[in-house]
Amino acid sequence: MSGNSPTVENLTNMADVWEAYREELGEVEAQVHKNLNSEASLINTIANQIMVSGGKRIRPLLLILSARLCGYIQREFLLLGSLIEYIHTATLLHDDVLDEADLRRGEKTARCIWGNHASILVGDYLYSQAMTQIASFHNHGFNEALADACRKMTEGEVLQLCANSRPEITEPEYLQIVEYKTATLVAASCKIGATVGGATPAEQSALYRFGLNLGMAFQLADDCLDYLADGARLGKTLGKDIRQGMVTLPLLHLFQTCKDEDRTWIKSKVQSRDIDEKDLTTIIEYMHSHGSLTYALGRAQEYISAASLDLEPFPNNTAKRALEIVSGYMVNRDQ
Repeated sequence: MSGNSPTVENLTNMADVWEAYREELGEVEAQVHKNLNSEASLINTIANQIMVSGGKRIRPLLLILSARLCGYIQREFLLLGSLIEYIHTATLLHDDVLDEADLRRGEKTARCIWGNHASILVGDYLYSQAMTQIASFHNHGFNEALADACRKMTEGEVLQLCANSRPEITEPEYLQIVEYKTATLVAASCKIGATVGGATPAEQSALYRFGLNLGMAFQLADDCLDYLADGARLGKTLGKDIRQGMVTLPLLHLFQTCKDEDRTWIKSKVQSRDIDEKDLTTIIEYMHSHGSLTYALGRAQEYISAASLDLEPFPNNTAKRALEIVSGYMVNRDQ
């Protein structure tokens, strides 16, 4: 670990956690770039472009912390964090094509620079590279966790595609999309870390549920940031989701609580994707007046509370304290 080993007392916020595990995350970062060694140089160029664009390594961090929580003190597992990041990056490349996105974290997307075909193929390469590398560990638990996550993520993308511009989607339908698209990879990261740490099946299941609830909370908080975000600070474009016809939890709540004529107007805007700044301002004002953002953030907090229950049985140590701090970070990015 970087410098002196972190202690429970030394961890008070997310900055402390990033610093305490900086050395391990640095090794993950080195592995990320070491394994980008395709003979097709364009693959390396595109993958590197998105890998260095400022994203947090939250999934590798969760893998590390889950392993530490379960008593693992070696370093060999760090390659696994880089493979999780490959899969996450593949989903970003594919998402940007499906969403026709021009910017990610304030920079031009790969599809804008190299085109849709190259972005899809590089995403496919990263998926296959991750699965090839994971197989080299000859560990059925690793293989099963990542294969299940990849299958569900693909299903989630299709469910999202079918739901786009369909305002009548229900909250349970939406939450399934969130679970499959986002939460399953977070859950797999925690479960693989637990497996590395020699956890019992019950402990592995508990950390899987912990990660699943964290992933749900993260996405629901992200839904709210789409209507609240400081774009310059967080690299998000205000109203990006609704302008792409995506119906997320704050909008679903608004549909349930606003007047019929307002609902009809908003639905027509979502379906046509014809939303200017004045329209967006009006919709956000409706969300505030009907408590839609408060509702969605409350649901995110419910998932964090559920996650904390699965963490309770584990012994109190530095990794557990770090995981508690990460939980708070999932719904409050100001840390």
